[in-house]
Amino acid sequence: MKKVILSIVVLILGMISSCEKKKNETENKTSTERVETIYNSAENNKKLVLDFYQKLFGDKDLSAIDKYVAEDYIQHNPTVADGAEALKKEAEIWFKGQGKTSIDVQHAAAEGDLVFLHIKNSNPDGTLTSTIDIFKVINGKIVEHWDVHQNVPKESKNQHPMF
Repeated sequence: MKKVILSIVVLILGMISSCEKKKNETENKTSTERVETIYNSAENNKKLVLDFYQKLFGDKDLSAIDKYVAEDYIQHNPTVADGAEALKKEAEIWFKGQGKTSIDVQHAAAEGDLVFLHIKNSNPDGTLTSTIDIFKVINGKIVEHWDVHQNVPKESKNQHPMF
């Protein structure tokens, strides 16, 4: 009887050990997959924002707002109200009488749900503006936006270009 009980205990311990090993393998795989998912999400978010930016600001296609921007979009630019509809109304004013252009993206980066764009903008008088746009993307929609604009000076105290 002792041999039977001992055999059962050894069998159970072996099964527990095997389960622990599989659990650890699964946790490691899940952790690796989690990193890949975050990376892929960031890359997908960057592509989404770049597509949106060209369609809205380059092509002047207001339907890009319907496709890419959440209805309850939060806007941190003090000259534009919150919400997708408010953005659409402002964009109609901005783009009136303007033709399509190609957006000059100097840098684009993404981390998690945030996407950062560095844009070179030409002003109507021929001067340039450097723009940094930051977008937050959740579930395939732009939900929040920040921006900073700086006119490019004619002269610089250093030899480093802004772009």
